[in-house]
Amino acid sequence: MSVRTTQFKHVSYLWDDAKAAELEGDEVALLIYRSNLLGADLRLTNYGGGNTSCKAIAKDPLTGSEVEVMWIKGSGGDIGTLKKNGLAALYVERLRSLKNVYRGVAYEDEMVELFNHCIYDLASKAPSIDTPLHGFLPFKHIDHLHPDAAIAIAAAKDGKKITQELFDGTIGWVEWKKPGFELGLQLKQCLDENPGIRGIMLGSHGLFTWGDTAYESYMNTLEVIERCAEYLEENYGKKGSIFGGQKVKSLDEAGRKKQAAAIAPILRGFCSSQKHMIGHFTDDARVLEFINSNDLDRLAPLGTSCPDHFLRTKISPLVLDLEPGEDLSDVKALQQRLTPAFKAYRQMYTDYYNTCKHDNSPAIRDTNPVIILYPGVGLFSFSKDKQTARVAAEFYTNAINVMKGAEAISEYTSLPRQEAFDIEYWLLEEAKLQRMPKPKALSGKIALITGSAGGIGKAIAKKFVDEGAVVILNDMNTERLDGAGEEFKKQYGKDSYTTAVLDVTNSQQISTALETAALAFGGIDIVVNNAGLSISKSIADHTEKDWDLLYDVLVKGQFFITQAAVEVMKKQAIGGDIINIVSKNALVSGPNNAGYGSAKAAQLHLSRLNAAELGADGIRVNVVNPDAVISDSNIWAGGWAEGRAKAYGITVAELPAFYAKRTLLNEVILPADIADACFAFTGGLLSKSTGNVLNVDGGVAMAFVR
Repeated sequence: MSVRTTQFKHVSYLWDDAKAAELEGDEVALLIYRSNLLGADLRLTNYGGGNTSCKAIAKDPLTGSEVEVMWIKGSGGDIGTLKKNGLAALYVERLRSLKNVYRGVAYEDEMVELFNHCIYDLASKAPSIDTPLHGFLPFKHIDHLHPDAAIAIAAAKDGKKITQELFDGTIGWVEWKKPGFELGLQLKQCLDENPGIRGIMLGSHGLFTWGDTAYESYMNTLEVIERCAEYLEENYGKKGSIFGGQKVKSLDEAGRKKQAAAIAPILRGFCSSQKHMIGHFTDDARVLEFINSNDLDRLAPLGTSCPDHFLRTKISPLVLDLEPGEDLSDVKALQQRLTPAFKAYRQMYTDYYNTCKHDNSPAIRDTNPVIILYPGVGLFSFSKDKQTARVAAEFYTNAINVMKGAEAISEYTSLPRQEAFDIEYWLLEEAKLQRMPKPKALSGKIALITGSAGGIGKAIAKKFVDEGAVVILNDMNTERLDGAGEEFKKQYGKDSYTTAVLDVTNSQQISTALETAALAFGGIDIVVNNAGLSISKSIADHTEKDWDLLYDVLVKGQFFITQAAVEVMKKQAIGGDIINIVSKNALVSGPNNAGYGSAKAAQLHLSRLNAAELGADGIRVNVVNPDAVISDSNIWAGGWAEGRAKAYGITVAELPAFYAKRTLLNEVILPADIADACFAFTGGLLSKSTGNVLNVDGGVAMAFVR
């Protein structure tokens, strides 16, 4: 093997010889290692995009004879995180013999079922539609990736000619064809007609490269993509102005974030006309270069080229006709102004469906845009969950890179609408969607639970995430908040939450927390006013400071959080939930409790008043009344436990048993019990309930509401 450079400018060389040596002799392990390295560099392929394979000799479990087996990334998954259980394993000879029963393009989909007759490892992943693309090529190791630099050439008007000249004929070319059996045959034909080539460019789609070993394939892939990227860079310098030059000037970063936070809930409301969507915002420099350009109006409607892109971004974005620094404070006027744009987009998508559909096409899907571009501000994406919305934004950024490159070297071309439709509404793609898990009860919902870094608040946040929601974790204690954030990241992943420092008595922090929610997720659906404290003192011992602190946190805090959240909910115009964590003490009189008990009573009645006012907006306000939730609760810190123990003539250690025994059910109340009550109000079964009180206290007769 000739000596090759491992120094690259546009891609990352990550191969570790020592690590690879440990895997020597295990081709499948080397395939996984190579795949993970390729997937770790998003310049090589996007999330979930592309696939890799290897062919190795294995023992047939039935005959004991040696057979050739192909291991390939199975349906779904991501090569960056690929493990062995994500691979499909097929007999190569059987797979290739399917050519004998192939009836032509019109019957292509039936071949996917026949892949099952080629399975070698019955415990492996289901084979993907790209299986024959790898199977019909003879090479031991193959990479099929979607690098922006290569797709820019593949999507250029003169892509075939450029590929031929750039690689001196060592990279073949296959015109656009929907992935499947026919494309696999075309790849083999291209190789047969061009022996000795090192790879094949797929028109508008991506790149195939290969090698005799895992390392050879890895290096070949890096070298080809590096050359594509170099070529684009050379031409950016020659082009002069990118995307026809700048038309709109961006706001500064703070201004972009402020504007995005202001409009995100309004956009989310429009995009959630069929079901609740989660949002994502980015003002990445590559995005701004495109959306601020003179060519935006020409290129945006063309849509994307690579199937991996438009499957996640829809065929084209919605571009807002707004000035970057426009005053967005008149919400009703802005909603009225944007309504025609959303109606037009929905009609465009409906016309696209009706024009391109076949007799057996799946029903039309949500007609709202996934990608929304606001020149001078940034890109918004909306989808069923945070990860899908974030990945959609990443894929549209990939599409921008492709358009930029194609325009620099030639002229960008997108897929014909019919070809795009045939991918988007492919029956095999629909079958994949139908196999996905059904949405959870709180999927698409965004929740802010005050004081959610510990105790009851954290239990509620976990319950909501378990049920599909995303949450804004918050606390006035930054150390406690950081700890909760790390816990959620480890348990649920980065897309399940965001964090905000929040003192409910601080109006600026309230505003900032809701802006954080808008930027991270698009708005707010559920607010749980849970933050609190308790002071147990006799009337004689109560100070003005004690009194003010209780009322500031419990009453004013609840009111001002609700007030700010309702403003966001009204922007969305899709309803919402306010749940106030009050207390048994709002209904029960007891010793040493004048300040706390009366503040809780104020919280309870404030809830009723808010429910009466907000019902017309579809915003429900309900109350959960806990009692004696001792586990991991800030309320029991300080002198409260001592005060209650003194009031009842017992020790602090005796409090849990004391509280349990005085209830009708003799039960200890845990944070999870309060979380379950909050879910009961928000999970859908009580969607016509507002102004109600749910006691979670084990049964305290004096606290019965009726």
